[in-house]
Amino acid sequence: MSVYIPQHFASPNDARVAQLLHDYPFATLVTPGEPEPLVTHVPLLLGADGGPYGTLFGHFARANPHARSEATGESVAIFHGPHAYVTPSWYADPAAAVPTWNYAVAHLHGVIELATDPAETRAVLDMLVERFESDRVAPWQLGLAPDRLAAMVNAIVGFKMRVTRIEAKFKLSQNRSPDDQRRVAAGLAAEGYAEATATAEWMREVNGSK
Repeated sequence: MSVYIPQHFASPNDARVAQLLHDYPFATLVTPGEPEPLVTHVPLLLGADGGPYGTLFGHFARANPHARSEATGESVAIFHGPHAYVTPSWYADPAAAVPTWNYAVAHLHGVIELATDPAETRAVLDMLVERFESDRVAPWQLGLAPDRLAAMVNAIVGFKMRVTRIEAKFKLSQNRSPDDQRRVAAGLAAEGYAEATATAEWMREVNGSK
């Protein structure tokens, strides 16, 4: 399973991919299965625990079939970054162009390993809480009674996926002239919704356009 990446839309560098995974951690996880693939939408965190490109950590609800399957092949975690519609009217020559969509995505490949010990699942849970609570003014902390906490941990299954391959595509008007890139970024920034604003910011960072 591979994503089509023309050369001018290839990821600019590893740091930019890491930024996408950090800023957009809610991923689509796809695992081969019968009679059809397993698909789960889940937050994933990249850690440095083994694998040539690090290891993804997350958890499933125990009732999710994804948590009861033995992986028979490589899974892919798809991280969706900013994306927005681009109108040809923003180009210097609108009549010579067609509408398109700008976006940034990363596909991380590997084999899922399900946790076999509640302590492993608890460690993943603690990692996720730390990631999403630590920057808050008043961070929430696990304060459940031991029996309730044990029941909650038992209701989920932690997992890790050692990343063996990364495919990243940043389609941010790199195939257009610097002038068109600036026009598109300005147009997106003026659209007034969050995805367009974020796409404009990524365009300016990746393309160096102001």
